Amino acid sequence: MFGNYLIGLREGLEASLVVCILVAYLVKTGRREALRPVWLGVAAAVILSMSFGAALEFGSQELTFEAQEALGGSLSIVSVGLVTWMVFWMRRTARHLKAELHSKLDAALAVGTGALVATAFLAVGREGLETALFVWTAVRASNDGTADPLIGVVLGLLTAVVLGWLFYRGALRINLAKFFTWTGAMLVVVAAGVLAYGFHDLQEADWLPGLHSLAFDISSTVAPDSWYGTLLKGVFNFQPDPTWLQVWMWTLYLVPTLALFLRPGRVSPSTAAPTDREPEPHDTQVAPSAAGRSDRSGGTDAGDDAHGVHDGARGAGEHSVGGQG
Repeated sequence: MFGNYLIGLREGLEASLVVCILVAYLVKTGRREALRPVWLGVAAAVILSMSFGAALEFGSQELTFEAQEALGGSLSIVSVGLVTWMVFWMRRTARHLKAELHSKLDAALAVGTGALVATAFLAVGREGLETALFVWTAVRASNDGTADPLIGVVLGLLTAVVLGWLFYRGALRINLAKFFTWTGAMLVVVAAGVLAYGFHDLQEADWLPGLHSLAFDISSTVAPDSWYGTLLKGVFNFQPDPTWLQVWMWTLYLVPTLALFLRPGRVSPSTAAPTDREPEPHDTQVAPSAAGRSDRSGGTDAGDDAHGVHDGARGAGEHSVGGQG
């Protein structure tokens, strides 16, 4: 359940931050009349994401076993590619997120209501579709015949919504740089298990050879139905009897991807986007006086939360966040 909870939390929090930035900007600039179209766009994106997930689940049940395995394996590989791109993208461009969303929102305000709906829909919908696909493949990979994987995802999404609301209200301080770095690294580990399971699906669909060529079989030592077997399955998608292809794909993905993701680095001054207030090198907290001024203005620094995410693990701990509403 933990792996699926992490997916829901990590992906849901990104979408929550996007909504916080959009809503906070409109409130801060006195354009509350534009909130309704934005919420309509967000609702449409959520409905689309849920519909996409339902189509994947119920549509696949009508297929033959081989077709189900081929579809599941192919989508698992696609979803791993998307989530890998997403964690690297968030690490690299989160600093620019606020300015980018503000720019799009200004353009939409100049056009009209329809553009506002479309802006919110596209901003949240992309996250929602990626989440739906990865959640479906991850739940399928870790499914043990119970509802635990799905419950984990739902709990993660609910936690993300609550955290987003707390950020907006200024009731929570969290170092989002460290949060996204560590959860991103754990998500890469989860993705490695999903990738290995995807290739196993393709072997069962007879698209790839080697289904009976096992790298090892420790089922008698790590029983799949034991508590530790269930834990390993839920967190790492561990399989006690993997094929050689699964082991190789897991290793070839996890080792270089994790090394690149955790590689120390900084956003250089020439490539960093301008922000409302450039933090000093040792500025690690949002000053209470600044928080009070934000409260009186009725705005939020939820967008500045995203600025705290720097490129690389070395810059991850440099900025702490305190969104005020």
